Amino acid sequence: MDHFFQHKARKRFGQNFLVDENIIERIVRAIAPKEDDRLVEIGPGQGAITELLLKRCPSLTAVELDRDLIPLLQFKFRDYPDFSIIEQDALKFDFGSLAGNGQLRIVGNLPYNISTPLLFHLLGFRGKIRDMHFMLQKEVVDRLSAVPGNKSYGRLSVMVQYHCRVQGLFPVPPQSFRPAPKVDSAIVRLVPHATLPNPAENEELLERLVNVAFQQRRKTLRNAIKPLYPDLDIPALPVDASRRPETLSVKEFVELANYLSTLDQ
Repeated sequence: MDHFFQHKARKRFGQNFLVDENIIERIVRAIAPKEDDRLVEIGPGQGAITELLLKRCPSLTAVELDRDLIPLLQFKFRDYPDFSIIEQDALKFDFGSLAGNGQLRIVGNLPYNISTPLLFHLLGFRGKIRDMHFMLQKEVVDRLSAVPGNKSYGRLSVMVQYHCRVQGLFPVPPQSFRPAPKVDSAIVRLVPHATLPNPAENEELLERLVNVAFQQRRKTLRNAIKPLYPDLDIPALPVDASRRPETLSVKEFVELANYLSTLDQ
């Protein structure tokens, strides 16, 4: 390839380019794209996954922040007229604008430094998203899929599991990337619930409650929610207030939030 298109991974964008062909094929098999899907790839990098996705779904939209990568991608995929690149920060991008009347399928190798805020940003468009497949640091995938009582269980676990079915798929070792990161990665599938299994009366309150509860994990629930509700009638709560927040299931957090929302009325 012309030296003009050589690109070094940039630290400030948290870039690690996937180069392992077997892993790339395994990821695309897990996504199983169809010709008429509305595929969106966040941070396509040098297009390793993009190439296989386009062969199965020629109308793919990429969202890329690193402007130096854009000419490389445009050149590489010049034979795909329905491939488009949006030069924008995914954290600020309105993904809903790409959905039309359909639902998006979102794919991405997410840099560690933005993965959590980006997941929360994407949850804001969950009604327009069919599924999401992400490569993340393994520790983040562990947090997403953690169950109550597990040390990885926290705010991210509760809020993502409230909105989505979470499925950790397979690990990706450091040597699959260039440059090799110092951590293990993993692939996760997130499928937004068509109907929420445990709907909250007030989702903002649920988010606030979960946030406060996990700020100091070692506290009991009683002490954790005191700043929000100083005059709370503890015995009336639907869950035992002497428990630690990390032992509560998503359903129990919702029950608690729904009880607290009746006090706000």
